[in-house]
Amino acid sequence: MAPSKALISLALFGITTARQCSNLTIPVTISSRQGQFREVPVEDNLDVGAFATRFNQFQKNYTADLLEAYQTLDGTYQISAQYCMPDGGSNGIVQLLSHGIGFDKTYWDLSYNNYNYSYVNVALAAGYSTLAIDRLGIGNSSHGDPFNEIQAQAEVEALNSVTLQLRKGEIQEIGCSYDRVIHVGHSFGSVQSYWLSALYPENTDGVILTGFSLASQFLAYIVAGWNLQSARLNQPLRFGNASNDVVRTLTKKSNLDDNLIRSLQQILGGLGIDLTPQEVWNEVATTEVLDLINGYNTSVISYDYPAGYLASSNLIALQYAFLQPGNYDIGLAVQGEKSKQPVTTGELLTIGNAPSSSPFTGPVLVITGEHDVPFCGGNCYGQVSGTNYSNIPENVAMAFPSAAAFTSYIQPNTGHGINFHYNATAAYQVIQDFLASHDLSAH
Repeated sequence: MAPSKALISLALFGITTARQCSNLTIPVTISSRQGQFREVPVEDNLDVGAFATRFNQFQKNYTADLLEAYQTLDGTYQISAQYCMPDGGSNGIVQLLSHGIGFDKTYWDLSYNNYNYSYVNVALAAGYSTLAIDRLGIGNSSHGDPFNEIQAQAEVEALNSVTLQLRKGEIQEIGCSYDRVIHVGHSFGSVQSYWLSALYPENTDGVILTGFSLASQFLAYIVAGWNLQSARLNQPLRFGNASNDVVRTLTKKSNLDDNLIRSLQQILGGLGIDLTPQEVWNEVATTEVLDLINGYNTSVISYDYPAGYLASSNLIALQYAFLQPGNYDIGLAVQGEKSKQPVTTGELLTIGNAPSSSPFTGPVLVITGEHDVPFCGGNCYGQVSGTNYSNIPENVAMAFPSAAAFTSYIQPNTGHGINFHYNATAAYQVIQDFLASHDLSAH
C-alpha cells in the first residue's frame, strides 16, 4: 500500500520558512578545452535507446568512437543560484554546493515536509553561508548544445568562475567576499568539485564529496537502469516539446489538480470505473503515465531543452539509481520525479575525463551511501581489487596524496541520493563535524 503521505506530497512546494535566502543569477566567462564530437541522432526515444546501448558496450569506448577533434569553448553564460546566509551574517566562510545528474540546486534545500530534509538549513545552523548552483547547462542556468558545449570540462570552468567571484566579492547580490570556500558536491557535482581541486587547488579550502568514489565500472549500471528517454518526450511541456495535443487535451479536460491520485480517482469514477487510491497509484505514479501528466503541468517552468538532453524514464528508474528501498519517503521520491532534471550526451561522454589525482593540500571527506549504485554497484563495502583498501569509498584516498586530512564515511541504509533518505540529516551532521574538526568551523 502506498503510504498516505505519498499522496500529500503530490502537492507542490510547501511554505518557505523565514530564512535569509535569495535567488540570483551569476554571469560566468569561461574558456574550456574539450572534445568535438560527431553528433548522432537522439531526437526520439529509439535513438536515445541506441545511444545508451552503444555507450554501454562491453570493452568499447563510445566517447573515443564519436571524438573527432578537440576545441576550445569560449563563452559567457548565466549560472542560476540560491544564496543563503545565517542569521548572524557572513563570517567569511561559504559552502559552494553542486548537484548531481537528475537534480538541480533544490537537491540541497528540499522543501518537502517543511524543509526537514534541507542540507542548507543544517549548514546555516552550523554558521555557514551557502551558495547552491544549477550546474551549467541544467535547470535555470544557461543551456547549450548537448554534444559539444555542455560537457564536464565546461561545467568545471563555470564552477571555478563562481568560486573566484565569491572570493573576490564580485557577486553584487551577495555584497561581500569570502576568504574560505568549501566545495560540497553530490555525484556528478562531486566529480566536478574533485576536478576543480585538481586544476585549481588554491581555489578551494575544503572538499566534501558525497555520493562519490573512484570506481568507474558502475556507470554502465546507471545508464542502463535509467532507461533513458529524450527529455522533451518524457515530460513534454516541462522539458520543452509540447507537441502532443492528444495528451494536452486529455489533461486539460481532466482538470487535474496537484492531488493527482484523488483527482484521477474522481475522474475514473465519473466514467463508471471504481478504483481504490492504491489501484490508481499503481497504474499512474509507478509508470511513465506520471511523467506524461507531469509533462503538461503548466505550473512549473518550461525549460525548453533541445534534443540531446536525456532523462530517466520514470519513478522506478529513479529508485534504482538513487534510492534504497524501504529507507526513503515515497512522497519525496514522487516530488523528485516531478522536479527531475536531464543529462546531456556531452556530459555522459566526458564524465570520465577528470584528472587521475589532485594536488589539493586541505581536508577531504568522502561520504557515500552504503547501497550507492553509480559509484559502488550497490555495495560500498565491496573490496577494490589490487589495493589494500577495505571498501570502495576509502579508495579515493589514492587521488588525494597531499591532503592534510582524508576521511571516508559510508552512510548506512542509504542509496546514492543521500539527501532523499530518512537519515539524511545524520549524514549532514557528519559533514559539519568533519569541517569543524579540520579548522573549517563557521563559529
